[in-house]
Amino acid sequence: MSQYENESDVLTKKKNKTKKPKKYKVIFHNDDYTTMEFVVYILESVFHKTSSEAAQIMLNVHKTGAGVAGVYTYSVAETRVAQTMELARSEGHPLMVTMEPE
Repeated sequence: MSQYENESDVLTKKKNKTKKPKKYKVIFHNDDYTTMEFVVYILESVFHKTSSEAAQIMLNVHKTGAGVAGVYTYSVAETRVAQTMELARSEGHPLMVTMEPE
């Protein structure tokens, strides 16, 4: 009699589920000093938006006070916020860009 004949346990393979990473919205906030052209430039160069997408987002920010530039993983959102803030400060703009969980 082998050691396995009396065992009633069934071996099952456990599937490892990988969690999708949490996503973060990058939000532009309106101010009275940053030019619309500069916001469009940032959206095109840092966020890789087309001219029309950038203009639409910029107008939404201008009209409503804030607008989402994109939704990214934490590290990508954090990097784009930092790049935007650095460019804005280097050009003398008080542009505020934040990120929050989706």
